[in-house]
Amino acid sequence: MSSAIRRVTRALLFVAGVTALLAVAAPASAHGILSVVYADLSSGGPGVVHTQLQVEYDLFVVSAADAAKDDPLYRAGMDAFDAGDAEQQVAVLQAHRPAVSSYVTERFRIDAAGQECAPTLADDITMTQQDGVPYAVLGLDYACPPSENGHEVFSSLFPDAEGYVTDTKTILTYSLDLHEGSTVLDAEHPSFTTAQTPLERFWEFFRLGAEHLLTGIDHILFLLALIVGSRRLREVVIAATTFTLAHSVTFILAATGVVAAPPELVEPTIALSIAVVGAWYLWRLWRGGKVDQDLSHAHGFLRLDRAGWLRVGVVFLFGLVHGLGFASALGIDEPWSWTLLWSLLVFNVGIEAVQIGLIVVAFPLLVLLRRHYPRIGMWASGLLAVVVTVAGLVWFVQRVLGIE
Repeated sequence: MSSAIRRVTRALLFVAGVTALLAVAAPASAHGILSVVYADLSSGGPGVVHTQLQVEYDLFVVSAADAAKDDPLYRAGMDAFDAGDAEQQVAVLQAHRPAVSSYVTERFRIDAAGQECAPTLADDITMTQQDGVPYAVLGLDYACPPSENGHEVFSSLFPDAEGYVTDTKTILTYSLDLHEGSTVLDAEHPSFTTAQTPLERFWEFFRLGAEHLLTGIDHILFLLALIVGSRRLREVVIAATTFTLAHSVTFILAATGVVAAPPELVEPTIALSIAVVGAWYLWRLWRGGKVDQDLSHAHGFLRLDRAGWLRVGVVFLFGLVHGLGFASALGIDEPWSWTLLWSLLVFNVGIEAVQIGLIVVAFPLLVLLRRHYPRIGMWASGLLAVVVTVAGLVWFVQRVLGIE
């Protein structure tokens, strides 16, 4: 091994150590801790909007009791949660109906014709599960004045002062005012009107997909690992296309309930995929030392060597897992419909738009460095690969151990 390669190796090892220390101090989950609320709206008769809400039981009990441990609702609710007894959990909510109703109706509101609809909590409260987590199912009827402009829905359910979650996504489905569809409400976009045009609904899910990739640092690091490990434009295009096809398949299948995988398996595997793809490049650099200077243009766009096709296969397998992660983050758990499929496809288009933008910006810069400043290009590529690899390994360990 030449002295230049040895110097680069020492530098990379130093950066790896620093990065590991920084990554340990970072959250285990790149998405943060969030809660998902499910809301289904339909017509309950003239002037009535029937709403079914599904909320995480333990978080709901803590929040409705205002995180006061001496509150009877808090004590009884957590005892029922620890016991895992659905009947006991329902009994606790029924015994504290005023607190339950007050918390929900103050944070989930429906307006019509500029006036607030009057909510009534239904007598029946049941329990269900989402991804193995107990959820309380609440029915509410909102009496609304006549309106020609649809209904406007507001949700500010969680997070509250107790600070257990960083954000809440309310998955809203509706069949109301001659419209049907779905959307997602969160802290930045807490309201929605059923009078939305198809173009507005398109933009809503496109924005959600784009924001998810932009804020999902683990997915961005995976893409950067693909970029830094690609010597030619066709390599990054083939790798990115493979990743897109793979995650699109599992994203659609998981979001429509055809396939399912526990987050305890999906999230660590996503982290491991980041480390593997980053380490792949470091291994090639260690073995050859000249991979960054090899920018020749072979004939045939799909012409790759055996190692190149093996890399494509690995990317495809990990792409399938990333698709499950995308679906889990969106949190839709609704029956199949063409409206749902359309929303999911638009969400995926938003993801792809950001992915293409990242490739268009990052890969040409890396090529320019490698061609005109080969030493700087090698350093930049190696440092980026080290950061990606170490971050992936740290996240993998944290997610396996359940460290937040």
